[in-house]
Amino acid sequence: MKIKEGFILRNVSGSNIVVAVGSAAKEFNGMIRLNGVGAFIWSCLEKDTTEEEIVKAVMEKYDVEEKKADIDVKKFIDRLTEAGFIE
Repeated sequence: MKIKEGFILRNVSGSNIVVAVGSAAKEFNGMIRLNGVGAFIWSCLEKDTTEEEIVKAVMEKYDVEEKKADIDVKKFIDRLTEAGFIE
């Protein structure tokens, strides 16, 4: 799974912002603000990856237990999927 083409993450004045570019901007007219963990997961999803790989990466970067990382990653991916950002 990965982020659909046309959505980019940028750091603007210390805030992590996702915007649509190109043809994606015709369908999504807005921006999304992500906290640090959300931006990290988004970055993982910029390349084709699995949920399990993201959970491991979150555990390593943030020193959290697997159960907590698994719940948080799944919730975030579910929201992105429902919003149509993941292919």
